[in-house]
Amino acid sequence: MTRTVCLAQNPDADALLAKDRFALLLGMMLDQQIPMEKAFSGPKVLADRMGGLDVHRIAEANPEEFASIMATPPAVHRFPGSMAKRVQALSQFVVEHYDGDVTRIWSDGDGAAVFKRLKALPGFGEQKAKIFLALLGKQFGVRPDGWREAAGHYGEDGSRRSVADVTDQKSLLEVRDFKKAAKAAAKEK
Repeated sequence: MTRTVCLAQNPDADALLAKDRFALLLGMMLDQQIPMEKAFSGPKVLADRMGGLDVHRIAEANPEEFASIMATPPAVHRFPGSMAKRVQALSQFVVEHYDGDVTRIWSDGDGAAVFKRLKALPGFGEQKAKIFLALLGKQFGVRPDGWREAAGHYGEDGSRRSVADVTDQKSLLEVRDFKKAAKAAAKEK
C-alpha cells in the first residue's frame, strides 16, 4: 500500500516524505519561520541537489559546501546558513546515536520514551517533538502506548492544530484557520 502524504502540497516532494522517514524528520526540523509547504519540500530539493537524500552524506559534508547547497536559489530555507548547520547537526546526531536509521528513534518504548528521544534531537524542542509524534501516530501508524498523551493536544483525534493534521488542501486551510485564531486569542490576553 502506498501512503499518501500532502505536507509539501507537491506530488514529488510528498512522495519522498511518504517513503523516506529521514526526509520526514528533516522536513519537520525545517518547519520554522517558513510556510509548512516550503519546509516539507526542502528534503526533495536537497535530494535533487545532492543526487539523493543520504543522512551519512549530509552528516559528513563539508559545512561550507553544504551551506552553499542549502543557499542555492531558490534557497531551501529562509535562513540557509543557520539551517544548514542545524540540518548537519541533526544528521550527525542520527548517525552517531541511531546508525543513520531514524526509525530507531520511535521503534521501541512507550509514547513518553519516544517523545523524550524526539525532544533530544537537535532542532527539536518540546512542541516540535509533540507535533512530530502526533504526525507519526496519525499519518504513519507509529502508535506506541501512550502516544496521544505524550503528544498532548496535537495527538487529539480530529484536531486541526498542526502539520500532523494536514492530509489534503482542505485540512491545511483548517489548520491555518486554527493557528490564526490561536494567534488572535493570544494577542487579546
